[in-house]
Amino acid sequence: MMIYTSYNILFLIILPVVAFLYASVGHGGASGYLALMALFSFAPDIMKPTALLLNLFVAAIAFYHYYKAGYFNVKLFLSFAVASIPTAFIGGMLEIDASIYKKILAALLIFAILKMLNIFGKESSQIKDVKVWQGLAVGGGIGFFSGLIGIGGGIILSPIILLLHWGKMKEAAAVSALFIWVNSVAGLAGQFSNGLTLDSQSFLLVGIALVGGFFGSYLGSKQFNNKLLRYMLAIVLIIASVKLIII
Repeated sequence: MMIYTSYNILFLIILPVVAFLYASVGHGGASGYLALMALFSFAPDIMKPTALLLNLFVAAIAFYHYYKAGYFNVKLFLSFAVASIPTAFIGGMLEIDASIYKKILAALLIFAILKMLNIFGKESSQIKDVKVWQGLAVGGGIGFFSGLIGIGGGIILSPIILLLHWGKMKEAAAVSALFIWVNSVAGLAGQFSNGLTLDSQSFLLVGIALVGGFFGSYLGSKQFNNKLLRYMLAIVLIIASVKLIII
């Protein structure tokens, strides 16, 4: 993975901005990183592990800030994580055709776009308990696709939590942050079991993303909300999803 070219300097500039915006809502940012890598024509076999690696660090920082602010609900987290961890490992072990990978990723980016535009997933004052079968089904399904595609799953989980009134906005962000982290660990473990080796340059990307992730999660946990920046990110995601579909 060559990232020291003039073409990819723009990628390095945009990367911390994506991390900032995702972390501000408690996400690791994998769908955003994957969208960026798609726009810059990264190979799928590089995209998947790199996105999960970045997730590990950015989601950890996001969780720290939301946990410190008192928004973490351990019961809600366990409802989904019990099933998601093993299925994310299984998904990480699987290899799929590059063209199919791109189409699935394009479909999943729709969730990220809708989330950034706040089209669905509104907060409710009436909170319901998650039934055991609901947690297992939702967590298991999201976990599998998280490992398969290289995302943590928070961009899917948090709107579901809000849509079904299982938690409040900040609570969903805190739960999603740790959910993303454990799924990213499981997905990477599945890939390592198949002989994955990480490019050393991936860790440079980690350092760059961490800067944006730190400030995004800190401000997000303090009631930060910047609609303009989220709309800009949604545009990037739309362009990436279109490219993935037509190319």
